[in-house]
Order: sequence, then C-alpha cells, then structure tokens
Amino acid sequence: MELGERELGVLGLERRGFSGPGAKERAIREELGMAPVRYYQLLNALLDDERALAHDPVTVNRLRRVRDARRSER
Repeated sequence: MELGERELGVLGLERRGFSGPGAKERAIREELGMAPVRYYQLLNALLDDERALAHDPVTVNRLRRVRDARRSER
C-alpha cells in the first residue's frame, strides 16, 4: 500500500527549510489545510511507518535522529 497524498505532503514539507518563526506553521495551514498539532501527530506516526522510510529515507532517518535525541534529553 502506498502513502497517501496527505502523508506525501507532510514528508515534502519536512524536506524544506523555513526562514523565520511561524513560517512552517503558516505553510502547514496554507498548503496542507491542517492544524500544526495534527501535522505533528501525523509526522510522528510517519516516522514509524516503513512506507515513509522507503519513500524518503534521508528525511525520515534525519527526523528519527532528532526525535530520539529529544527523547533522551527528557
């Protein structure tokens, strides 16, 4: 089963860089039409999805490292 349009949009947004504070949240709302909280919930689930890893291993592995680092700080 392939990733859906929304999941691909989330991964695509994560590949981009954002210039200032609030720019990413604005892009989430405008481009994906969802609240940032929902976006981050979906993103977190995608990081554990093997389909996402197969589609974009560089982005998924980078985000997994960031997530793991934040968890170990707690």
